[in-house]
Amino acid sequence: MIGAVRSVLRWGFETIERPFVRLFGPALNPLAQLGALGFFFFWIVAVSGIYLFIFFDTGIERAYESVEYLTHDHRYHAGVMRSLHRYASDLMVVMVAVHLLREFAYNHYRGTRWFSWFTGLPIIWLLYASGITGYWLVWDKLAHFVALVSSELLDWLPIFGEPIARNFISTGTLTSRFFTLMVFMHVAVPLFLLFIMWVHILRISRPKVNPPRALAVMSLIALVAVSLWKPALSQGPADLAKAPVEVGLDWFYLPLYPLTDIWGRGAVWALLGAFSLMIGLMPWLPPLRRAKPVVVDLAHCNGCARCAEDCPYEAIRMVPRTDGEPFPVEAKVNSSLCVSCGICVGACPSSSPFRRSEELKTGIDLPDYTLKVLRENTVKAAESLRGPNRVLIFACEHGGARHLDGVVRMPCVAMAPPSLFDFVFSRDLADGVAIAGCARSACFNRLGAEWTEQRIAGTRDPYLRARVPRERIATIWTSALAVRRTRVEIVAFANKLAALPRVKMRSPLPPTIASERRSDERALAELEREI
Repeated sequence: MIGAVRSVLRWGFETIERPFVRLFGPALNPLAQLGALGFFFFWIVAVSGIYLFIFFDTGIERAYESVEYLTHDHRYHAGVMRSLHRYASDLMVVMVAVHLLREFAYNHYRGTRWFSWFTGLPIIWLLYASGITGYWLVWDKLAHFVALVSSELLDWLPIFGEPIARNFISTGTLTSRFFTLMVFMHVAVPLFLLFIMWVHILRISRPKVNPPRALAVMSLIALVAVSLWKPALSQGPADLAKAPVEVGLDWFYLPLYPLTDIWGRGAVWALLGAFSLMIGLMPWLPPLRRAKPVVVDLAHCNGCARCAEDCPYEAIRMVPRTDGEPFPVEAKVNSSLCVSCGICVGACPSSSPFRRSEELKTGIDLPDYTLKVLRENTVKAAESLRGPNRVLIFACEHGGARHLDGVVRMPCVAMAPPSLFDFVFSRDLADGVAIAGCARSACFNRLGAEWTEQRIAGTRDPYLRARVPRERIATIWTSALAVRRTRVEIVAFANKLAALPRVKMRSPLPPTIASERRSDERALAELEREI
């Protein structure tokens, strides 16, 4: 059931994202930058809120008048700032909600990712608390309604000794101290929200907290345009002697408030509790069967730190050497953070498939899918290729090529070291290599597509050697739902190979043969000296 819901949501996201990618490219796809846009809108809210505080009067008699003053008398700066404050807050709610749905759709919330998912729950609560306290400060009819319903909801809980809702049903019961308290809460809650947002990304390597500059500029221009076209306005001063009957609701922040009259306060709390419980337990329902984490082999580790640099989840740390080898540090794996993606295997300089030692080992490897097994699968898949344009496919198990026949499947295509592609051409195992990963804007292991492209382009260690013909390597980034598109791109690549001239690469001498030759040369030199 959960899998079916995820598939439907994923199909929906991919359908919506397709025109964005065509128009702006993958880098400016807003649905791939939801977290970064959330941070961006938070800073807009913070800056505009500080600006508005200059004009705001915390006295109960002057609160509404001060808001009206900044809205109308200073429309083109303070008034715009008020609208920016309102609309950026609403957009932050949208970013959080869509981000939650997208992470669920792409199954980015289980295993070691539980931490980011779980810490997203207090972000939702704090975000709503920030917005609701902000509505109280305007002290118009909507603020009266929000204050009345919020206090009734709080009174339902056994927290306060005296009901607080009665303070909002008669005049003369509120003082300016109330607004001072609301201002304090409206400032303190967002600060705590920012702290939890930092905790939320704590276990993620290279988190995106800033959207691309072009996307940020376009978002800001759109916000300013909407603020000028439809400025945020108050709904008349609050009158505690009258019950607020007709008010315009902000449906981003206040969708549950009308339900208190329909369902009752207890039912609303039950809904919120059930939602929070469901979100909190989802990473463990049903229990996830995790693959074994990577293992470091110190005999082949020189402490280069490439594995730690490339790990998407901060699962590898460099620590002082423990085996007495002449290297200052060694790699250490935190198994609770490792997702067994194998990206570190592809980053290790000792991951060379050319080696013909009895046991092919590397500095860091997956116990369930070793580099030796990867090389064997590569050779086996190549033996099944027929025809003049042989294409060997290295497929991510989360991408569109995972169900195709005769492919080399991996947890992530970045597990394949660039030397493996060199190995394919040097041994004439194929005429072309297709690296078929998951969708570029939704890489299951976050950085797999990016690191693979940089290694092939020669901008990231380990580099693909210059002698390898780049025109015979294709990168295909498609989701698991885009099987047909994946086939089309592979066929197009095979047809492209037909027009390329044949290239014969010289196979490097295997290390064992080179070692035997050096031994023979030393023996011959000793024999000559004896003679």
